Amino acid sequence: MADEVDFTTGDAGASATYPMQCSALRKNGFVVLKGRPCKIVEMSTSKTGKHGHAKLICIQDGYLSLLTESGEVREDLKVPEGELGKEIEGKYNAGEDFQVSVMCAMSEECAVAIKPCK
Repeated sequence: MADEVDFTTGDAGASATYPMQCSALRKNGFVVLKGRPCKIVEMSTSKTGKHGHAKLICIQDGYLSLLTESGEVREDLKVPEGELGKEIEGKYNAGEDFQVSVMCAMSEECAVAIKPCK
């Protein structure tokens, strides 16, 4: 009987997780992120296509110095790599006024786009 199946593990083969709509998540609920169980302690939602905007003050040692919408100065965001970083540096060096869109996810933030000031 080489085809015997071992039922001693008690595992039915069903997954311990299942997919769910983001809108169904609630504070104090649980999710699995990158294979790790996590408790939802805080949630926020934003409208589609909206990101934080900040005005550029200067670039120093590879970091952006930004003025946030609330009037605070941030100096902890790196100049992004690639074309966006080159565009930001070019506009800054040319003395142009522009806004930097900053996206935040899982406590990580980065500049993702720029647009002219109104």
